[in-house]
Amino acid sequence: MRPSNSKSQSPFNTKLILICVSLLLFVFLIITTSSSFSKPQPPPISESQSQITKATDPVDEPTPVACPSLASRPTCTKTPPSLANALIHYATTNITPQQTLKEISVSARVLEKKSPCNFLVFGLGRDSLMWTSLNHGGRTVFLEEDKAWIEQIKGEIPSLESYHVEYVTRVNQADGLMERGMKEECKVVGDPRFSKCELALKGFPNEIYDVEWDLIMVDAPTGFHDEAPGRMNAIYTAGLMARNRGQGETDVFVHDVDRVVEDKFSKAFLCEGYLREQQGRLRHFNIPSHKALSDTPFCP
Repeated sequence: MRPSNSKSQSPFNTKLILICVSLLLFVFLIITTSSSFSKPQPPPISESQSQITKATDPVDEPTPVACPSLASRPTCTKTPPSLANALIHYATTNITPQQTLKEISVSARVLEKKSPCNFLVFGLGRDSLMWTSLNHGGRTVFLEEDKAWIEQIKGEIPSLESYHVEYVTRVNQADGLMERGMKEECKVVGDPRFSKCELALKGFPNEIYDVEWDLIMVDAPTGFHDEAPGRMNAIYTAGLMARNRGQGETDVFVHDVDRVVEDKFSKAFLCEGYLREQQGRLRHFNIPSHKALSDTPFCP
């Protein structure tokens, strides 16, 4: 390297270095400024969030945590009116249902699985509010022969859905009806309103026939002496309704099977092959739809 050349280039090199440094500083300032503008700003911290943050910071003294918001608290629901009415009714009366605890438990287990459902009950009694409550959200309908009794019960419990019906046969006619019930026309499955069988009940409100009932309880008519309305027709019609549904199964319960009529007619027309359980005086039958399988025999 020649000395004369280095001396002449020194001022030029210094200026060049200063210019480069200035350019670098300018570029650095531009990058820094643009990044600060583009960086998202954190949302303002609310007072409640500040308290929670403070509570999570390591500190010497414990700091109370803020209460949870209303949205995070469990929802409080009221007791359904039907259940509330049942609790009050049975807590303030000395009159107990006609069935025993073991008998009621049979139907209650089925309702636990099927409710809310359509539940038809032959008979209106002191246990009617209980059945309605156990079928909460479903439809429970009662058929009663005594008009005065309907008015009394509806006066006490107006929410119950009940209808007055008439039974023209008596207990002392049971043997003749059993014989006629064995005829072929009584084995035909169809709408009870159009059945040729003498046992089929045809005088109910139309809406009773139009509903597919999931449960049917036969605990009426009276049936406790020879001149009283018997349950022959009610038992037969309950079985016919069950067989005539479009599909599925119907659970049919018959109370007072310690009596001759209830014993014989439930075995003959609800069929021992469909019998699922008996507790005390209550029998439980499970009858499938015969419409879905037209070649199904009346009794298995």
